[in-house]
Amino acid sequence: MKRWLASVILGLSVANVAHSAIDTYEFARDEDRERFRELTKELRCPKCQNQDIADSNAPIAADLRKEIFRMLGEGKDNQQIVDFMVDRYGDFVRYKPALNAKTALLWFGPAGLLLGGFVIIAVIVRRRLHRAETPDSFSAEECERLDHLLDKNLE
Repeated sequence: MKRWLASVILGLSVANVAHSAIDTYEFARDEDRERFRELTKELRCPKCQNQDIADSNAPIAADLRKEIFRMLGEGKDNQQIVDFMVDRYGDFVRYKPALNAKTALLWFGPAGLLLGGFVIIAVIVRRRLHRAETPDSFSAEECERLDHLLDKNLE
C-alpha cells in the first residue's frame, strides 16, 4: 500500500514537470540563435533576480524571451535590444550594468571597502609596533622593586 501511494505521488509530481512550458523558437540563421542565447544569458529576470531569463521559469521571463525573439526578427542589434530592456526595467535587468553616476558605487564600492580594510589594518599594526618600540617608563627605583617582587615569587 505504501509503495503504491509513493508511486502515485511520484507520478503526479513528474506529470507536473512534464507539463511545463518549453520555449521553441525557429530562427532563420544560426547567428540569430546564438545572439538570442547570448542576450537571454546576459539579461536578469526581474522577478527571480538571481537567474537570467534563459533559465527562469517565471512568466515575465517567458515574455522577455518572446520580446527578444520578436526584436531579433525585426533585425535589431544586441545594443538596441539591451537598451530597450534597460529602458523598460532599469539597470537592474543587466548582469553587468554600465558604468555611470548611478552605478559607480556598485563598481567601485567593493574596491573602496577592501582598500579601507587594508588602511585600518596598517594603522593597527603600526600602532602596535610603535608601542613595542617605546621603552618602559619605569624609574630605577620601580625597576628595583619589580625585580625584588619577581625574585620573591621565584623562591
